[in-house]
Amino acid sequence: MSFHVSRPASGTQTLWRVLLYSILIFFALIYLAPLYVMVITSLKSLDEIRAGNLMLPPLDPNFDAWAKSWSAACVGVECSGISRYFFNSFKMAIPAVAISTFMGAFNGYVLTKWRFKGADIVFALILFGCFIPFQIVLVPMATILGWLGLAQTTPGLILVHVTYGLCFTTLFFRNYYQAFPDELIRAAKLDGAGFFQTFWRVLLPNSLPIVVVTVIWQFTNIWNDFLFGASFASGNAAPMTVALNNVVNTSTSVKEYNVDMASAIYAALPTLIVYVLAGRYFVRGLMAGAVKG
Repeated sequence: MSFHVSRPASGTQTLWRVLLYSILIFFALIYLAPLYVMVITSLKSLDEIRAGNLMLPPLDPNFDAWAKSWSAACVGVECSGISRYFFNSFKMAIPAVAISTFMGAFNGYVLTKWRFKGADIVFALILFGCFIPFQIVLVPMATILGWLGLAQTTPGLILVHVTYGLCFTTLFFRNYYQAFPDELIRAAKLDGAGFFQTFWRVLLPNSLPIVVVTVIWQFTNIWNDFLFGASFASGNAAPMTVALNNVVNTSTSVKEYNVDMASAIYAALPTLIVYVLAGRYFVRGLMAGAVKG
């Protein structure tokens, strides 16, 4: 007995494909609309902004608002631009990402390949830290930073982000190393590699996918953080997000929406660039085992 499987006509397939892509493009345009408004508003003069026509491109585009935001915008009571705070965020984010990523990799190594009695309990306690809201740790963190003399400083803010992010980085690396072949670890031991040599020469060189995932995750969270920045840093040590809030909420006789939008784009550019350049590696890293239990 033979069976005949009917296939939809090619014209029907094409129609469904066109419909699907049309829906996806429609939602993509909705998602990108705020970014479009930010960009064109930052390129308009105040007179053109007051004339309305929010969605129309600028008649005479210029980067005056970008220059003013970078070097002359008022941040609180100070009118020195957001450039200082932009680099403050880099000075905070880069060390915090590097330290928390390395420590997470080391924790994952210990919890999977050099297991000890109670390792599962330790991991459960670390995992519990992923579910602690930011607000709960504000007072304890402030107390500890005061004891260490790091209150309202960039090193103190780095310590806060490393401590809070360590739970997530440990989770990522532990799950990734869980699927790492134990035979390679045993072979390294037979060749005379010790505890640190095995970690440095065997695991880390094979951890690029999960390192990319962790770096993108941590950098995005740290760069975009406002609560910790507002709570544990102030003045010249404030990060970009705090400066952006001060720029937008500064009371002036004339509200400069173009400067506000340019400042917001400055704040969003680093994470946007990271995702554009490394977004596909982020997905590959997740598929390689970053979120497997």
